[in-house]
Amino acid sequence: MNNLQDKVAYITGGSKGIGYGIAKILLGNGMRVAITSRTISAANQATDSLSQDASKILALESDVTSLASEIKTVSAVIDHFGKLDVLIANAGVGIFSSIDAMSEKDWKTTIDTNLTGVFNSVKASIEALKKTKGYIITMASLAGTNFFENGAAYNASKFGLVGFTQAIMLDLRKFGIRVTTIMPGSVATNFNNHVPSEADAWKIQPEDIGEVVLDLLQINPRTLPSKIEVRPSLPVK
Repeated sequence: MNNLQDKVAYITGGSKGIGYGIAKILLGNGMRVAITSRTISAANQATDSLSQDASKILALESDVTSLASEIKTVSAVIDHFGKLDVLIANAGVGIFSSIDAMSEKDWKTTIDTNLTGVFNSVKASIEALKKTKGYIITMASLAGTNFFENGAAYNASKFGLVGFTQAIMLDLRKFGIRVTTIMPGSVATNFNNHVPSEADAWKIQPEDIGEVVLDLLQINPRTLPSKIEVRPSLPVK
């Protein structure tokens, strides 16, 4: 996929944070991008700030916890752009609590979004990606290998996502579909109701993850970096 001009990417959870940063980088390198949010107003606000060119960007509302919603969304992407080359399964939530205090709702919300949501996005996209010999990139976390206190639901979702992505990489490469999981550490985003500030300058920036995605898409197709860990170079002391 060395020539990215007019390639089409679908980014779940693309209205802010890492998804927004990836969209910005891909648009800047000639790609066409569809982004989703749980509300169309949030998606529209993001696309308005990313590009005014409707031929380059598309805002959609989708709920990744619903396979039917993701099938409808992927169909809308193809109707608008004519194809799908890249799926970036980025949508996620972070709910952190000790297991004794964790509610069933918080557990289900985390697993349904961070793990089942990726399954839904992938299932909805596979047939279109077979046609283009496309690329699937899932956004995991270093929490997918490093467990921590109050992280039972989040760790479970990200450990599961890493395993899921590595398994489907083996399933899908025979169709010419490449699959990678990216595992960021601390990123300066609004994740978990955080408001980025100058104090976050040491962290990975969303556009940095966009650059990682760009590198993956441009590497020779014979080579597949299937799992990438990304950390701040100089963490705060």
